[in-house]
Amino acid sequence: MKRILITLSFTLCLATAAHGQFTTAGKIEYERKVNIYAQMAEMEENEWFEKLKAQIPKFSNTYFDLIFDTARSIYKPGKEVEAGGMLKMFGGGPAMENVVYTDFAAGKITAGKKVYEQKFLVEDTIRKIEWTEKEEIRTIANFKCHKAVGRICDSVYVVAFYTEDIVVSGGPEMFGGLPGMIMELAIPRLHTTWVASKVEIIQPKETDYAIPDKGKKVNEKELYETIKSSFKDWGKLAPRNIWWTVL
Repeated sequence: MKRILITLSFTLCLATAAHGQFTTAGKIEYERKVNIYAQMAEMEENEWFEKLKAQIPKFSNTYFDLIFDTARSIYKPGKEVEAGGMLKMFGGGPAMENVVYTDFAAGKITAGKKVYEQKFLVEDTIRKIEWTEKEEIRTIANFKCHKAVGRICDSVYVVAFYTEDIVVSGGPEMFGGLPGMIMELAIPRLHTTWVASKVEIIQPKETDYAIPDKGKKVNEKELYETIKSSFKDWGKLAPRNIWWTVL
């Protein structure tokens, strides 16, 4: 009897440990939401855009997938969403075709980006962001998440919520560097959020990690300088286009 109780106790301990096990591989679906009305309000032709509001929804919703394990991850377009009428003109927005491969072991990223008609292949080290931890906690896709804030392009404020229960320091686009996976990302100046809508515990296949291989080869700094020069005559719209490109 004593032996049975010991065996049962040991089995329960194993089950509890398994239930509380950290996630090391899987697939995350992110819903990217862009506030189109807010973007319109920043444009110079406000009267014209005001007339378009009746033809398009306030938000553009698109989906991206992040497939990951502890060695690498790949972020790429996910399921397609029907977008009709004027939304096709505004709703898709930039960075719709971004594919970002991150090699955690080597500390490298390879990103395929399309900026209007020009394609770039960004090859660089993993981006380093100086994150500041905050007190706020929220639950996203059933994961407990902690808040952190950082900046890109010197002055663009970024808000992230990450979970330590997924022990991979990654996230959407080229964001990472926190003690766990980013489940929600917000860039207020782009009026855009990425929120994990679904997490699947799967073991990725080798074919899932197809690395981008087309485009003009640049590093992050070269991409920034190239795009900055291209948009120099775009007035107050230039900064936002640059921020979208360097995500």
